[in-house]
Amino acid sequence: MTRVAGLMLFLLLGASAMAQAPANGTAQDTTGEAVSTPPAAASTPRVAGRYPPVPGGFHRGNKGVDAGSPTSIGGYISLGKLIPVLLIFFGWVHYSYWVAEDSRGLKVRPGFWSSAQLASGILAMLATVTVPTYPAALLGGLLLWAGPLGMYVYERNQRVPESGKVLTPDHLQKWSIRQLARIGIRLGGGKAVESVVGPPIQFVGKTRAGQRDERSSRQVETSKGYMAARELVYDAILRRATDIHIEPNEDETTIRIRIDGVMYPTEPFDRSIGDAVVNIFKVLSAMDITERRRAQDGSFGAICEKREVDFRVASQGTRHGEKLSLRILDQANSVSSLEGLGMRSQMLEKIRSVVDQPHGLFLSCGPTGAGKSTTLYACLGHIDRYEHNIITVEDPIEYKMDGVTQIEINTKSGQTFGQSLRSILRQDPDVVMIGEIRDDETAKIACQAAATGHMVFSTVHANDAISALYRILDLGVEPFMLSSSISAILGQRLARRLCSHCKEPYHPNPDFLKKAGLTADKVKEFFRPPTDPKETCTHCGGLGYRGRIGVFELLVVNERMRDLVRDKAAMSAVRAEARKDGMLYMKEEGLRLVVRGVTSVEELLRVVK
Repeated sequence: MTRVAGLMLFLLLGASAMAQAPANGTAQDTTGEAVSTPPAAASTPRVAGRYPPVPGGFHRGNKGVDAGSPTSIGGYISLGKLIPVLLIFFGWVHYSYWVAEDSRGLKVRPGFWSSAQLASGILAMLATVTVPTYPAALLGGLLLWAGPLGMYVYERNQRVPESGKVLTPDHLQKWSIRQLARIGIRLGGGKAVESVVGPPIQFVGKTRAGQRDERSSRQVETSKGYMAARELVYDAILRRATDIHIEPNEDETTIRIRIDGVMYPTEPFDRSIGDAVVNIFKVLSAMDITERRRAQDGSFGAICEKREVDFRVASQGTRHGEKLSLRILDQANSVSSLEGLGMRSQMLEKIRSVVDQPHGLFLSCGPTGAGKSTTLYACLGHIDRYEHNIITVEDPIEYKMDGVTQIEINTKSGQTFGQSLRSILRQDPDVVMIGEIRDDETAKIACQAAATGHMVFSTVHANDAISALYRILDLGVEPFMLSSSISAILGQRLARRLCSHCKEPYHPNPDFLKKAGLTADKVKEFFRPPTDPKETCTHCGGLGYRGRIGVFELLVVNERMRDLVRDKAAMSAVRAEARKDGMLYMKEEGLRLVVRGVTSVEELLRVVK
């Protein structure tokens, strides 16, 4: 590309010189127009042995004729006409490089568009040096170069978010404000310049009651570290992070973000900037910035790409200072349907039949961060919210749902799950969702509500579905009450999905296949992240994984299991009955995903023990 550009520049300069040089016997004035020279006097004497004088003087090039000089030489190139040609040429060089890099990064047919840019530049050069009239040559060269560039911009804009599009009115406005700000012209004041220079995100402060607080939003705009806080949050949202951890050390503030359930370090802050960023988030969350030892919590919001993202903030004093954890609750990443959970079709049909029951208790179990609340939200999304009165009790409300009465408990004021559940049962609910069963009071009321004509959804911390059943018994619920109310228990984990653009196949170990109960003739290959990537994948950022999928085990309680629970049978007896009924363990369900190439063996073993 560099050699082609140099050759084209040489040809342009030569063609411009030849096109602009006039014929002998004429001259050009300073405007480039040809002027006639007066004829020499007819009576000029001729001297023997010398050439006769040139009639009218000698003129060559574009230099104007001086009144006292019979000759005029120089100015072979018209700068007024050459400068626009050079601008088109250097513009083609610059944007050809941009198209090559941008198309390679976005994987938007890089080979095709780089070739198109090269061909358009050659055609533009030919049009510039061959079209006889200057305006037509300039216009033709410009159209031949800008046409393919515009088509590439249109195609790449279809594949990027709104904030990443170029040559849109919003992009041109921000670009103009930035360029004017560089030379000291600030349109709209410093705030407008900062909004276009920094990332496209705006913080929204909230009060302790969860209401918007414009005062705190304006207060932090002039604070030290405000731009660093915006960049940190915006980068976390773009990378699909679910948590941000700001951890102070002796000399710096460490930043780590959780992507698809795994922690990754990012660029740390200086200690002073880190403390300022912590104070900004505390002010936005209506927390006491003077209190650095006692644990506090709050929330704030951010408007990013025309949608609002909620943040749940928790602080804790440590040896080196105050640590802050931000949970990102992005509505755009939520799962709104049962189909989006990634279950196999047979399990999905069983879940639907349980959710459609008029009464019963459906539990989702697993460790923290296993997607239990997401599963319950998907179940509520399957129910007609206009024919049923749906009430939820959560701590806190993670995702907002239209047509659903959502209640957030407040333990500081004495409002607990049990107390809230007692009150909402007098509100004539058809479906009740309890954020978590933590104590005996909540467990007993939930079972009573399920046994008296309500459909109850809740979560419980347990390793698998069978353990969750006995966890409820350990909380003090009578066996006969649990056996008559429980409908199904779903155990789950979240495993990372392999990136579909960079995953690589390999032949699995025959010993592993034998232990897993798989035959080598049916399983030809497994998939894993690239072991030696030639270049960083733009879709997963070089992680090898993008997104997560659920690994489930479903225990549907039949009549035989109810008898076993009522008789306080051993866990092994219930497990044997579940296997007879066709229940697959979580690891067996995960192997299905490995065989299909959805996740890797290493990832499955990481989340399922």
